[in-house]
Parts: sequence; structure tokens; C-alpha cells
Amino acid sequence: MSKGLITTLVVIGIIIVFVGGFFMWGTGVYDSAVKEQENVNESFGNVQATYQRRADLIPSLVATVKGAAENEKGILTQVTQARAGIVNAKTPEELDRAGKQINTAINLAFEAYPQIRSTENFQELQSQLEGTENRINVARQRYNETIKTYNSYVRGYFKRMALNWFGSGEEFAVRKGFEAAAGSEKAPEVKF
Repeated sequence: MSKGLITTLVVIGIIIVFVGGFFMWGTGVYDSAVKEQENVNESFGNVQATYQRRADLIPSLVATVKGAAENEKGILTQVTQARAGIVNAKTPEELDRAGKQINTAINLAFEAYPQIRSTENFQELQSQLEGTENRINVARQRYNETIKTYNSYVRGYFKRMALNWFGSGEEFAVRKGFEAAAGSEKAPEVKF
């Protein structure tokens, strides 16, 4: 073989290795950017799922607590009214009637006693509200961390060049992290 042919084959081999290496590097950058982008999408989906949990859970908890509190209010009102009847009784008949009313009210209260737990229900509601808001906060923080990783990746100079060569640069645009809505620095009210 002639020296010219060997030199040509070596140059062609070097070009093939260089082009192949460049292609592998570019596709690796592209595939990694896709992976980071999917992590961002997953993280945002987790934030949405946590919001949905709150939307599903809190109204039913509030309704349960309100129902239990109304039941207890009725029982305590009956006992209080019956007790007032004894205190205000002027005749033996009024005293006897008031005594029967208070016995009925006390029996009702004792029968319902295992269900009289509005304080526990309010505490459970408070615990669930706190836990839900903590979950939302953690999901938002993880989303912002994922955005940071993604943006750091796609903004690198050579990576950005590779993404423009091997795909659309717009396909891997920089993303914004979670931002609170205007006025969300004010605590929401929970009304009963």
C-alpha cells in the first residue's frame, strides 16, 4: 500500500471517529435533556396531585367536624334547657316535669357519649390541614429543585449548542419554578 492511501484511510478513520463521537455526545446530551424535562413534568404532576388531595380531603373533613359539632350542640342544648327548667321550677309539677326532661337529656347524652368527640374531630381536622399544607410545600420545593437541575442542564453552553443541533432549541426552553399567587402570603380562613 502506498503512503498516500494509508494517510487517506487514517484521515477518514479519524473523521469517522470524530463524527461518531460528536454524534454520540450530542444524542447523549439530548437524551439527558429529555430525561430532565420528564423529571420536571413528573414533579409538577406531583404538585397537582397534592392540590387535588387537598381539594378532595378538606371539604369532607370540615363537613364531618361540622356534623359532629351540630350533634353535640343539640345534646348540650337539651341538657342545659332541662337544667334551667329545674332551677326555674316554681311548683312541684314543674319540678317533676323538669326532672323528667333532665333525665331524658342526660340519658341521651350518656347514650351519645361515645360519639361526643368534637374536640378530637377539630384536632384531627387541624392535623390534616397542617399535614396537607406540609405535603404541598414539600411538593413545591421538589418541583423547584427539579426546575433548577433542568435549567442548569439545558443552559450549559455546549449542551445548548448540542440541543440546537440535535433538536429544536425551543423544545428545551428554560422553565420557571413555582411562584406563589398574589395575596397567598395571607393565611386562608377556615370557617365553620
